[in-house]
Amino acid sequence: MPGIVVIGAQWGDEGKGKATDQIGERVDYCVRYSGGNNAGHTVVVNGEKFVLHLLPSGILNPDCTCVIGNGVVIDLGVLAAELDELVRRDVHVAPPLISANAHIIAPYHRTLDKVSERFAGKRRIGTTGRGIGPAYSDKVNRIGLRMQDLLDPAGLHDKVEASLDQKNQILTKIYNRHPIDAEQVTEELLGYADRFAPSIVDTGRLLNDALDEGRVVLLEGAQAHHLDVDHGTYPYVTSSNPTAGGACTGSGVGPTRIDRVIGISKAYITRVGEGPFPTELFDEDGERLRRDGGEYGATTGRPRRCGWFDSLVVGQSAKINGCTDIFLTKLDVLTGWERIPVCVAYDVDGKRFDEWPATMNELTGAKPIYEYVDGWTEDISGARCFDELPANCRAYVRHLEERIGCRISGIGVGPGRDQTIIINELI
Repeated sequence: MPGIVVIGAQWGDEGKGKATDQIGERVDYCVRYSGGNNAGHTVVVNGEKFVLHLLPSGILNPDCTCVIGNGVVIDLGVLAAELDELVRRDVHVAPPLISANAHIIAPYHRTLDKVSERFAGKRRIGTTGRGIGPAYSDKVNRIGLRMQDLLDPAGLHDKVEASLDQKNQILTKIYNRHPIDAEQVTEELLGYADRFAPSIVDTGRLLNDALDEGRVVLLEGAQAHHLDVDHGTYPYVTSSNPTAGGACTGSGVGPTRIDRVIGISKAYITRVGEGPFPTELFDEDGERLRRDGGEYGATTGRPRRCGWFDSLVVGQSAKINGCTDIFLTKLDVLTGWERIPVCVAYDVDGKRFDEWPATMNELTGAKPIYEYVDGWTEDISGARCFDELPANCRAYVRHLEERIGCRISGIGVGPGRDQTIIINELI
């Protein structure tokens, strides 16, 4: 039975939560392998919307065991609040199993994230201020806090104190802020120890044993390919590896155990934060996409930048991640357009690029070259098979498929769990 990776094929917010929840009905384990609570996955079940930040999207399927892998950075307060919110809404689920090696976002990470972003001014990256980058920096610098440290109070205090030796110098001498007390931070973190201690396990061994037993393991990324710290539009990226390769390092599942990689892409494209975006719209068309698509961040509420579908963006993602399938979301949002542009190449200082540019300098100066597809006016939200879509709508899907070089196997035609068309089985 397969190991399956789900990745974002654009700049995030593609609807990975819907796709993962859809696939999650048929898997045994749903694993979040990267990022932190700077991501938000929206799942709609029976008309009720759930916004998940750290919990895997499979959490709403009672037969699915959810896991938070070692590649995630965890804000303990946010995780606790998410679980409490489900209980408040009368949704009773088993808490996720958590890797002993997953890193913890401490209060000082959030403080440093906010003050450094403000200090950067016009050079800011556009972070959410939730401490994600500083937590990953500590991880790489080998001074991070891990979930297993909650089981050793004395050791946790020593690590917090050692980390703050440097950070307090930065806060007081560079940013003119008050120093942070190590005792207070340790006490706050240990306040969650009893709650989460039973969930802290060796998740790498757990998942490999599950695959050995023939279980289906779904690995769910946060953010997207073009926000990957190595492969994205650096420096306007996240601090982790949401790509398919990151699924292996962030979960402990080896690459030979991955059978399918499913890229999630909107039928148009959006981006939050700073950075290049060749097909971005600044006119009424962009406003219409934002309005009709409800394009506001699930975590931050920030309005998303909107633009036409870019086949170079998704084609690059499909290539680098080795995508076997694309799941196309929000196709219904394009209903009512007379003609729909699709970016098929870039013009950079008079030179045509038919593939993703190698440098950020080229990408920053890229202007989209469009082909146009006839639109449709029929309501497609009730379609449940490909043949029920209007002819022009089907032609649009096939045009995208040809341009990105990867088959489109699933289509979202509305926010509901049931508003999905499966062309090729994803499991």
